[in-house]
Amino acid sequence: MRFEGRAWVVAGVLAGQVRLVAEDGEMAAVLLSFLFAAEDFAVLGAAVPRRVGARSLLDGLPARVRERALAWERHVREVETGSADGAGAGVVRAGYDLEAFTLGQREEAKAAELTAAGMPTSAVTVRRMRARYRENGVWGLVDGRVTRTRSALGQADERVLAAITAVLEEQRERSDGTLGRLRVYAERLLAERHGPGVVELPSPAVFARLVRALDEGEKVLDGARQRRWRSARPAPPFTTVVSLAPGELVMLDSTVLDVMAVLDDGLTERCELTIALDVATRSICACVVRPRGTRAVDAAVLLAQMMVPAPMRPGWPEALAMQQSAIPYQRLLDIDRRLEGAAARPVICPQTVVVDHGKVFVSDAFTAACAVLGVSLQPAPPGNPSAKGHVERTFSSVNTLFAQYVAGYTGSDVTRRGVAVEDEAVWSIAQLRELFEEWVISGWQSRPHEGLRHPLMPRQALSPNEMWAALIAVSGHVPVPLGREDYIELMPSRRQKINDYGIRIGYRTYDDAALNPYRGRTSNAPDGLWEIHADPHSPERVWVRLPEGWADVPWIHRTLISSPFTDFTWQHVKQTVAQRGSRAVHEHDIALALRELLLRAGAGTGSRRERKVAARARAQAATGHGPAQASGTRGDGRAGLLRGQEAGKRTDEAEECGRPDAGDAGERAKEADVQDRPGAGDGAGGNAAGRRSRRRQRTLGASAPAQRGPGEDARAPEKGPGTSGRGPDLGEAASGEKSAPHEPPADTGDTRPAPPDPCGTGPAGKKPAVTVYDPLQEASQW
Repeated sequence: MRFEGRAWVVAGVLAGQVRLVAEDGEMAAVLLSFLFAAEDFAVLGAAVPRRVGARSLLDGLPARVRERALAWERHVREVETGSADGAGAGVVRAGYDLEAFTLGQREEAKAAELTAAGMPTSAVTVRRMRARYRENGVWGLVDGRVTRTRSALGQADERVLAAITAVLEEQRERSDGTLGRLRVYAERLLAERHGPGVVELPSPAVFARLVRALDEGEKVLDGARQRRWRSARPAPPFTTVVSLAPGELVMLDSTVLDVMAVLDDGLTERCELTIALDVATRSICACVVRPRGTRAVDAAVLLAQMMVPAPMRPGWPEALAMQQSAIPYQRLLDIDRRLEGAAARPVICPQTVVVDHGKVFVSDAFTAACAVLGVSLQPAPPGNPSAKGHVERTFSSVNTLFAQYVAGYTGSDVTRRGVAVEDEAVWSIAQLRELFEEWVISGWQSRPHEGLRHPLMPRQALSPNEMWAALIAVSGHVPVPLGREDYIELMPSRRQKINDYGIRIGYRTYDDAALNPYRGRTSNAPDGLWEIHADPHSPERVWVRLPEGWADVPWIHRTLISSPFTDFTWQHVKQTVAQRGSRAVHEHDIALALRELLLRAGAGTGSRRERKVAARARAQAATGHGPAQASGTRGDGRAGLLRGQEAGKRTDEAEECGRPDAGDAGERAKEADVQDRPGAGDGAGGNAAGRRSRRRQRTLGASAPAQRGPGEDARAPEKGPGTSGRGPDLGEAASGEKSAPHEPPADTGDTRPAPPDPCGTGPAGKKPAVTVYDPLQEASQW
């Protein structure tokens, strides 16, 4: 044998060792495993083992070629062994007896037999077929003309092929085009490289065949979206994402829900859905349904919702309770008392979240929220949705299992959209959120999922709740309670000074007596600034971290705004008001403009853009979240808006107006009823107002128009001579004390009527009435 470059002779084998003797007499003892693992180990003079014939390759051949190869195999065996079966036990025909005839005589006899049968064959051909059979088995007997590989490129010019390849490579980052454009570019490239007219392109048909042959495997001719996806993905081979414990890997993503939602003024708009999907159990752990424009605080609150049990809502069947599900309720209840009366949705503490590079998930607020909750953030590769394939596939299931059954379904694209989908919409955003949460528990968590298979039951698909019950027995459950301070920590933060006038953020000034000891002073932080947290969906207050704890600091002009508003509503108004005078006057003007916008939008007299902005704000506030929900239950959606106040409760300013709580709702109902009358509008405008009113009544379940009081006119009230649109003075709104009014701006020639006073009576200097918006109370009035 050959070992380590020398020839050896085996002298003996004992206990896993072999003793070798070299040609010069040297002796060596080597382990058998080490000897066989040597790269140059070989047995000298040994016969080459016969290869096993690749008979499975015959299945891809035509039947005529396959039968010819098998017939030659029988002929070769008969020549070598004397019988056609090759074992030597069959009947030996005359002329093939191994003892009576030599191998050469048997080859001559086989050639004569085949020639007589109509297949001219010589003894040399029989000898050649024997050699091919010995080397490659039955595959060596196949006609080589059939198995010969043919190139799709044929005899094409190499210069043409190089030009087509270069042009295809340039098209990877460009928009889709036709083969005609590729032909023009290839012709230009050939002229640049070899001169005009030196190399000619083939005919268009041959050119198209060459392009498709060169593009095979490259997929350059696919759509631009597919090309971007292929260029962004990593090089194969790929590995499967494996998660063996709940919360080990959670995927977050947002999409526009294919359902039209009705805003509170009758406008319709598609909302945005953000979910958190646990990969191990395929559970939808939390969800947020918002108007278009999900913020970073929504994604942060999504993480907190995962750690809090989902409460049973009034009207839900008892079958949706965790106690009735496959979850080990009694054992978990001894560990976490928050699960008492909870719905059948798992409580999962995320360890790692996978997000894309959307501005919501890469923002500082979301990154800080992950750090506060101890969650590892793992961004997916840019432009590669397959890195979050589980959540993308879940969105597709949401459309097919939930969205298409909801009134106002729009279809996945405009080609699948019906006629007048907006008129079919009847659900508000808050109602859609409640419907989706109920569907998650009833239609998703208890539905068998094909991707969930237990190792001991690979043929049985489990539901997300069943898989969570199986994995929680191994990984365990540790409750993580969250309080008011935790929710404040999840809000977007900023750092700035506390001035004499308070805190100013985006032309909004926040002030409170709690800031008095710290005005003009530096904090204990290295930069000397104070930490401030704000909720973009409820900018009427901020929270300041003081040495004694969090301080709730309200906006000084909050009494001017009776309707809920959000940060994007404020930004929209800022763009419509030109800055003039001091910042204080400008802030007061913006607050008045915001009040005017909400009044116009509520009365249906504003532009469609203004009405949609105001309706978005009310929808955001109606489904808001915040520190008021820190008890672990989300409530009915009004807690985040009212901030602890009872529904329908009025402020002191509202009591000064001397009107009942239902006054604003009644006025809005009268205006809606006037719009629904035939004389409320002409042409398309009147019809649009009527449709908005009817959709509003369908949404709130109203069966009759609002009842007018005695002596009330159906027309909208006219503005009295003492009513002014300027509202209270800046100093009066900030501190409640009268001060000298600021100088009004110069007359610009605008003859538009000023917005009416919210109280409807009294001079412009009187404080306006502020009614906390309660959609349930307003619905009962309607």
